[in-house]
Amino acid sequence: MTDTPPSVDLRTDEPHPARVYDFYLGGKDHFGADREFGQRILAICPQLRPLAQANRRFLARSVGLLARDYGIRQFLDLGTGLPTSPNLHEVAQSVAPDSRVVYVDNDPIVLTHARALLTSRPQGATDYIDSDVVDIDRIMRQAARTIDFSRPVAVSALALFHFLPDPQPADLMAHLRDRLAPGSFLSISHVLPELQDVAEAYQGTMGLGTLRGKDEITALFGDFVLLEPGLVEPNRWRPEMDPEERGHADEIANLGACAVARKPAE
Repeated sequence: MTDTPPSVDLRTDEPHPARVYDFYLGGKDHFGADREFGQRILAICPQLRPLAQANRRFLARSVGLLARDYGIRQFLDLGTGLPTSPNLHEVAQSVAPDSRVVYVDNDPIVLTHARALLTSRPQGATDYIDSDVVDIDRIMRQAARTIDFSRPVAVSALALFHFLPDPQPADLMAHLRDRLAPGSFLSISHVLPELQDVAEAYQGTMGLGTLRGKDEITALFGDFVLLEPGLVEPNRWRPEMDPEERGHADEIANLGACAVARKPAE
């Protein structure tokens, strides 16, 4: 890990967005305040739990595909959140043990958990950068100790941009896309405006930036070419790759969307 581990007050008496998301996923790194808040949100929108879980399975399928079928061995994960299993590096290194993964977040609670839970396979490498995701220059400078940006990299920004107000996501992506090598990939997932009630509930406690429609999410990929099936609900992104997705109830329709896109050759 980079930097010296800070001394952190985990504030277990207050809900924390990463721990609440861990609660949705069925993880173990949350406390009573997180469960209480999460249960209140699920009372408003019970579909949020299957949406979070489908988003996690999208991560596993997309990372597995990129490592297996496209030979990607470098991954940069923006806005990591708590490293609830399966973690990105676990998926990538299960396919290619020499995969190199860099996680990015600026939350001291997330950083503390990451230092304890993120363990790489000996053949590969796993690092964690304590940085605001909008500071791409700093991220790429520190990530360069683990990742060679002259070669293709898979960048993921999952369940992240709805926490950022405009124009931050568009500016961040435009700057990042220009600096990635041809053959690199972007993976994005984002909640949709149908979750306005949930956004309002979050704003009263933890904040939520901007809900965006599908056209706005697609625009974040710029001139990258979307892989099939394009921008869809996470349980509709190549469900044939995961037996758990087959026959999955369409209970999260129009609540979230995701896609993977590739930078074309110059």
